Amino acid sequence: MSRLISVVSGWFLTGVLLSANAGAALAQEVSGGMGYQLRPGDVVAVSVWQEPDLEQLVLVRPDGGISFPLAGDLRAEGLTVDELAESLKSRLTRYIPNPVVTVTLQEIPGNRIFVIGRVNSPGDFPIMSRDVTVMQALSMAGGLTPFAKDRDIRVLRQVDGAEQSIPFDYRRAISGRGPEQSLLLQPGDVVVVP
Repeated sequence: MSRLISVVSGWFLTGVLLSANAGAALAQEVSGGMGYQLRPGDVVAVSVWQEPDLEQLVLVRPDGGISFPLAGDLRAEGLTVDELAESLKSRLTRYIPNPVVTVTLQEIPGNRIFVIGRVNSPGDFPIMSRDVTVMQALSMAGGLTPFAKDRDIRVLRQVDGAEQSIPFDYRRAISGRGPEQSLLLQPGDVVVVP
């Protein structure tokens, strides 16, 4: 019995430590440390100083572009908010002398991963980083429950319209022995913990 309590305590502590590290990495990326790159589905607020008619929320379309008055259509996918502001500024310069453009990220509804099954807090989670691993996703979901089958975790991913199932062995990952420890998730991935 004490061995079971020790194992469960180790899992919980690992989850807490990973959660703290993942949260710090995500906070650094959103605050501009690494520069979050916009993706389709993101919503940004654009404002131009002293131009109240040019203040609006803008959706990044599925094709990666946006439309903005006077600037027309331009690419947003893959750009940081600062790069998008510069791109808008260069387009608006034709009509407004020295425009001061501000772009802020408002929502990231299309960039989510899902964790279901035997975790403490299943649900959907925003991914603001290009580098969210399965271990970080599990920590966002509060870690595994004591009865989780930690060697049978699967990542379900849509690839060209077909579902792909990728195995993940939690025990190998925490020991550092397997390549699973660095498996990166993509928007829409579902982590299933049986």
